[in-house]
Amino acid sequence: MVRQAEEKKLLECVEVGVRRINATMLHYADDTFFFCNADTQGVRTLKAILKCFEVASGLKVNYSKSKVGGVGVIANQIVGFATILNYGIMKALFTYLG
Repeated sequence: MVRQAEEKKLLECVEVGVRRINATMLHYADDTFFFCNADTQGVRTLKAILKCFEVASGLKVNYSKSKVGGVGVIANQIVGFATILNYGIMKALFTYLG
């Protein structure tokens, strides 16, 4: 679903590194990080993808543990994205895996 959203220009991935590799998500254990440009359409697309995942798999996103954050993004945008996704807001410095 994420690849299809990218192909339809509904979700824009982030290019990383010298070789400009496209990065959209990273999975580790039972966690998933999504990387996309900071725009409302992308956030709404991501929310729709997560809802489809829930319906298709029977699994549920744990919204109480889910957070949204940004790099080089205006704080008001992050608040708006957190509201759309019903997520908490990630602090600039965070601990992952302990």
